[in-house]
Amino acid sequence: MTADPVSWLLIEPGWRVVDADGGEIGKVEAITGDSDADIFDGLAVATTVLARPTYVPAEHVGVITEGTVHLTLGRSAFDALGERLEPGLIHENPREHPETLVGRLASWVARAGRR
Repeated sequence: MTADPVSWLLIEPGWRVVDADGGEIGKVEAITGDSDADIFDGLAVATTVLARPTYVPAEHVGVITEGTVHLTLGRSAFDALGERLEPGLIHENPREHPETLVGRLASWVARAGRR
């Protein structure tokens, strides 16, 4: 029995990320996109605790099921993406993720606006 697909809007940090063959690559660290416009840009994937996250553009995301994001890339193609986060992308709700740089900036801007 296979799990039913779910929307990208349900993805949460900590969900498993698997390659095209089903091998585990890492965990979702952040989701990028605009939830109001339903535009999914991609994911930041942490492969280890100490490694910088790898940005995976939405076009490389296949089926999303509860708790797991399936990529259309094999492991070697994922590794070729390199360790980087795409500049200029805004998390769909950055203040919910203070552990990320974008989340910290969003919180700071929100606090500064209340003064």
